[in-house]
Amino acid sequence: MSRFLVRRLLSAIPVLFGILIVTFVLARSIKGDPCRAILGERATQESCDAFAARNGLNEPIPVQFVYYMSNVARGDLGESLRSGRTVVDILAERLPVTIELALTALVLAMIVGVPLGVLAAYKHNSFIDVATMTGANIGISMPVFWLGLMLSYVFAVLLKDTPFALPPTNRLDAGLNPMPYYELWGWVVDGQTPNPLWVFFGRFYVFNGLITGNMEVFTSALKHLILPAVTVGTIPLAIIARMTRSSLLEALNQDYIRTARSKGLSERLVVFRHGMRNAMLPVVTIIGLNFGFLVAGAVLTETVFSLTGIGRTLFEAITARDYAVVQGVTLVTAIAFVVINLLVDLFYGVLDPRIRLG
Repeated sequence: MSRFLVRRLLSAIPVLFGILIVTFVLARSIKGDPCRAILGERATQESCDAFAARNGLNEPIPVQFVYYMSNVARGDLGESLRSGRTVVDILAERLPVTIELALTALVLAMIVGVPLGVLAAYKHNSFIDVATMTGANIGISMPVFWLGLMLSYVFAVLLKDTPFALPPTNRLDAGLNPMPYYELWGWVVDGQTPNPLWVFFGRFYVFNGLITGNMEVFTSALKHLILPAVTVGTIPLAIIARMTRSSLLEALNQDYIRTARSKGLSERLVVFRHGMRNAMLPVVTIIGLNFGFLVAGAVLTETVFSLTGIGRTLFEAITARDYAVVQGVTLVTAIAFVVINLLVDLFYGVLDPRIRLG
């Protein structure tokens, strides 16, 4: 197992390095001047020359890349050209928004999609099967931005002032200011700059509300997550349901299933103990990949629901030619995919003991 982990981690290094190279070159190949994107169209040539010299943009691209990699090796992802803040601080502040949304959407997709897929396979060619797969096809076909707007209209406008009303924007109710756990427990006092790692965990409002015992923050954060999580989780839910159905149907046609039935085992035991365990391998793969895509592709959802996560941050950085932020977000997203794929591979060994990872 340890050799497998070392091999996978070592193989991830050239992958991440290649992603950094491609991102670095492509970001600087986009037409447009970062000086005028940030300072405005009326910026003079002298001010743009000073801007480029101050940020090292007047150097050749290979020289800029060497400087950037030397900083990355020290854990420095650079500073935002637009705000002047470090990329690490920006990611610590905004990455939890996207992770919290992605986790909530994925949990919703799993607890609904997997049972629906099992039910459709168990009731193969029945009305339930047809209705489930029809709903899955509709879920895959609906654009995220349209679904988000429709859900906001229904639950925030039509159902306003009813028990079913849900907030369409932001992460907490207006006027609710959660005290981060590190301030509540006296780890940071006034005038000190908190560690980015503390800020990172403190921005998970559901987690922060739980560990500080602030149930008002906890319930408010969950309530604000429902609509965006349903919006971004609908497509993964449909994909998981379809994959679960097809994988389980294939498993139920195998010889060992017929043997289990011939021994007199109940159909429920055959499906869940013998069928599901062997059918879950491709489903786990799809779940892992969808979490990576949720982290990377929440731009539209975050825009519709006014959530400032890394998806929206990446969009704003690209339009402003903010190279350091683009590279930082891309690097974090690539690392997330590598880690998720590693966890999926490790889980294979749990589901199927025949798979040896050593």
